[in-house]
Amino acid sequence: MKPRVTRFIRGRGMDEVRPTSGAQAHGLVPLFPPGLQAIYGECRRLYPEQANPLQVTAIVKYWLGGPDPLDYISMYRNVGCPAQDVQEHWHYVSFGLSDLYGDNRVHEFTGPDGPSGFGFELTFRLKREVGETAPPTWPAELMQGLARYVFQSENTFCSGDHVSWHSPLDNSESRIQHMLLTEDPQMQPVQTPFGTVSFLQIVGVCTEELQAAQQWNGQGILELMRGVRVAGGPWLITDMRRGETIFEIDPQLQERVDQGIETEGSNLSGVSAKCVWDDLSRPPEDEEDSRSICIGSQPRRLSDKDTEQIRETLRKGLEFNSKAALPPINSQKQSHERPSRKDSLESESSAAIVPHELVRTRQLESVHLKFNQESGTLLPLCLRGRLLHGRHFTYKSINGDTAITFVSTGVEGAFATEEHPYAAHGPWLQQTSLDSERLSELIDTLFPLWLASTVSLKKII
Repeated sequence: MKPRVTRFIRGRGMDEVRPTSGAQAHGLVPLFPPGLQAIYGECRRLYPEQANPLQVTAIVKYWLGGPDPLDYISMYRNVGCPAQDVQEHWHYVSFGLSDLYGDNRVHEFTGPDGPSGFGFELTFRLKREVGETAPPTWPAELMQGLARYVFQSENTFCSGDHVSWHSPLDNSESRIQHMLLTEDPQMQPVQTPFGTVSFLQIVGVCTEELQAAQQWNGQGILELMRGVRVAGGPWLITDMRRGETIFEIDPQLQERVDQGIETEGSNLSGVSAKCVWDDLSRPPEDEEDSRSICIGSQPRRLSDKDTEQIRETLRKGLEFNSKAALPPINSQKQSHERPSRKDSLESESSAAIVPHELVRTRQLESVHLKFNQESGTLLPLCLRGRLLHGRHFTYKSINGDTAITFVSTGVEGAFATEEHPYAAHGPWLQQTSLDSERLSELIDTLFPLWLASTVSLKKII
């Protein structure tokens, strides 16, 4: 694989930073961009003795056509906190997911009251090995990879989200092959002239820990990891040489996860996935038919309003103390305002969106669902962790706008009902379960297919 064009520079004090030629062309940009200054200020608060940290930067900036969205990644040496049993480590901080410049070169300027850019920057804490005098640089490419995903998909990250990476984060033989995200324990949100910026920390986890986060919730697993020093400790420091999961270190932790799933269910409301669905009730008739929509080589595109309505299903019904509900399909006029950036598919914080009504809703007799293997492994989570607790779960295809939402009968606003358990709104399929007893039967039917890549659901409920 061709390496990225990056270089290492020794960070310069804020007094010495000068605007780029692109900034000079605007004529109104201050010598030190305010968004950049605000983040540097928070870093200087934590590391007053490290005014010039080692940095990784792309030679060709993203706003000049370069491939990497992060302008800089600063790397600090953190001595830890012996009083809290926090070990020494390297601390990485990104610059670029938020609006650094305020001149629309990367992010649309929206004012100081909302989020700056995507509203966050990434951080990462890596255990410092004995004898290490300089920070490893592979975390910089990892952070650039996550940033590219955010910019390309416009899906933001939230605390508690997980990232299925399926490869050692440092390309070694490590068991740390996935990530969870949480608030950085030291860095405080900052207010800039371009909006607020929070700091989300990447936490490396093993496959078993990722699966537990999916089946229960990311915050719960992160809290368990804080109590295990070798798994991260209070500041959730990643140790790429960790050879045991938290469940192997302390088998009692698995019981806490199982109890949490049983009593609380899962707060994972949906995932991006490889999935398609087919209407088995009748042969395809026209291009509006679900087969041509979902199985064809050129899937029909949903409007921005319909796409955002699907995203809204990932927000509604997640609060444990309120009744689950899906947004209605109404006749409000389509807005001409610029669409807002999307929130994470694995988040409880998606913004409310007004859907539109131009695509007809159809009731189906039977459907055929197809998932890739990883998506198929989440079916028991969908059923046990979501539907049995009166919630819903959405698979949103990464290829086109196909979406499959499983809803329980307690979810208001769904267009699938007990009388018509399968319903489609364009390429968006909803499938409703019946009572908990029948749902348990369905779970028992599907559980042996945990690792299957294709699941057929005819009218078995």
